Amino acid sequence: MLRYGVGCLGLVLIGIGAWRVADQPDPLGVVVWLAGAVVLHDGIIAPLVLAIGLLLVGRPERGVLRGALVVAGSLVLIALPLLVRPGEPPNPSALPLPYGRNLVIVLAAVVVVAVILVRRRGRPQRSTDDD
Repeated sequence: MLRYGVGCLGLVLIGIGAWRVADQPDPLGVVVWLAGAVVLHDGIIAPLVLAIGLLLVGRPERGVLRGALVVAGSLVLIALPLLVRPGEPPNPSALPLPYGRNLVIVLAAVVVVAVILVRRRGRPQRSTDDD
């Protein structure tokens, strides 16, 4: 019974989404954007994530590397829409600083921290016990 209720709720939400897309001034542009997002995710991002995961299997530093990749990916997802939007932003305070340069600086900082953590984990720990 729960499955049917969730299925009906999903159909209602799909209907609301379709109605909202049709209500847009350029519904075809929204559909093209959504199709591009699906192609980008399923054709590029998901295979890339799987390939990186396969490269990290069995490596002792995989936790640090996965964490760095999650942080870097999140930063890019937050900044990229503002960077690739054509034309001037509708709100002049949306991009008061050079986001492209700052994104590169923050991504470099993530890489530096990840390298430091990987090297620190690779060193043998000195014993502080005096026998």
